[in-house]
Amino acid sequence: MKTKYTFLLIIGLLLITTIFKFSKPDEKSDDVNYQQIFQKKYSVFSLSLPEEVSFAGEKVPMDYFDVREALDQEILVNTYWQSQTILFIKRAHKYFPQIEKILAENNIPDDFKYIVLAESDLKNAVSSAGAVGIWQLMKGTATDYGLEVNSEIDERYHFEKSTEVACKFFKDAHELFGNWTMTAASYNMGRRGLIKQVNRQKQNNYYDLLLNNETGRYIYRVLAIKLILENPEKFGFHVREKDLYHSVPTYEVKVDTAVSDFADFAEKFAINYKVLKYFNPWLRESFLTNKSNKEYYIKIPKEGYRSYSKFIDYFEIDSTVVNN
Repeated sequence: MKTKYTFLLIIGLLLITTIFKFSKPDEKSDDVNYQQIFQKKYSVFSLSLPEEVSFAGEKVPMDYFDVREALDQEILVNTYWQSQTILFIKRAHKYFPQIEKILAENNIPDDFKYIVLAESDLKNAVSSAGAVGIWQLMKGTATDYGLEVNSEIDERYHFEKSTEVACKFFKDAHELFGNWTMTAASYNMGRRGLIKQVNRQKQNNYYDLLLNNETGRYIYRVLAIKLILENPEKFGFHVREKDLYHSVPTYEVKVDTAVSDFADFAEKFAINYKVLKYFNPWLRESFLTNKSNKEYYIKIPKEGYRSYSKFIDYFEIDSTVVNN
């Protein structure tokens, strides 16, 4: 009997071992299958470079290997940083028409609108160096060109006025350097810094200068943003019209006295403090002393335009249309 039970026990153990062997997942096979599915569903492509590229009507020397590699890097970075580039497309739709108008009025090439994206992502950013607003103006530059900058008013945050100042800088830099590409580079590096490198290296062409990493990449980043925004679908970006950001219709209210409380001021126009500051970020305090009785023009959104449904009607948005 003992021998019989021993035999049955051995048979049982063998069966359990066999079942376990065949029921255990084949990890190697599973990994191969997973990798095949991954490769089928997910692909990353290198991108073809255009043979002809220009900035502000000035030809980019695409025959230079270093120029091609530098532009390729920035196109790849901006193509595969999808969330940021989608936001670029959306914000550009909202703000570019205003910027284009001011650039044209000042005889500045239209391509300079892409600089504002390279500088600030079209947000009222503040850099570690103290540059402020969508055009990233330093305090000294802003005041030199006539903007008011103090604890209550900082016109570097004023959309139109800061854009006008950027245009003045571009005009002065163009007179100094004689071409628009160097003008754009000087906006990042500063005119004195760029002049120093021109004299040191005995070159006056951006593509022939060895510059610091930020300025050395700057024009290529602007070019990459330009190429993608000019033809987003070519780079895989599809944005429905209803998903774009739209400018809000506003009107202006003149203020030439003190304002004791902007929250109370906003209430008079059927908005709140948050909405008032959204349209007037250059107002840096909740009050305005205005001892000199200077005239300021405060933007107020037209009635009801905080509602998204207003945009659908006002802009006659077709949600089936894809932006080109």
